[in-house]
Amino acid sequence: MTSKIAQLEALLYVAGDSGIKFSQLQELLQVGEAELKQAGQQLQAKLAADPDSGLQLLEINDEYKLTTAGEVSDLVEAYFNKDLTKTISQSALEILAIVAYRQPITRIEIDEIRGVNSSGALQTLVWRGLVKSQGVKEAPGHPKLYVTTDYFLQYFGYKSLADLPVIENFEDSSFDADGQVNLFAENGTADEALQKMEDL
Repeated sequence: MTSKIAQLEALLYVAGDSGIKFSQLQELLQVGEAELKQAGQQLQAKLAADPDSGLQLLEINDEYKLTTAGEVSDLVEAYFNKDLTKTISQSALEILAIVAYRQPITRIEIDEIRGVNSSGALQTLVWRGLVKSQGVKEAPGHPKLYVTTDYFLQYFGYKSLADLPVIENFEDSSFDADGQVNLFAENGTADEALQKMEDL
């Protein structure tokens, strides 16, 4: 009989990029939370220790996800050929920062914060998988609400939105001297995260 680690690996492989919630995994594997966590840690260590493995196990928002390892990211990007070499625009960076800290938020609300139309850059973020529409606001016209995706968390190495650096006063402290939004402005690791955004 296969081990729980092997079963977990198989389920996550089948689930693909969507991952599987802990609660569903516990039901499928017929294990408790502690046993599931142990199996997850063992699988994570197994994949990390294998130089011939191009996969890794990630924990995001109370779910496990089997993804390609960072070491093979260039090869994977070349395969999908999604033109990821283009630098993301400053306006898209601003919108990503606003959505990250104000979600769920409508495009009109984003426009009001920035003072300019954000539709084009917002769609770029949706296309790149960093932002998605999720529901509508109970307001005239029922505008779409936008939130960050699990890929946003995965890309910046966060387990949940609770890991985002705290900005006490978004309106004042998150803008630099030129009036540009500086995501993670009050955190020492902010520059690295922002650089990753610019390198998308």
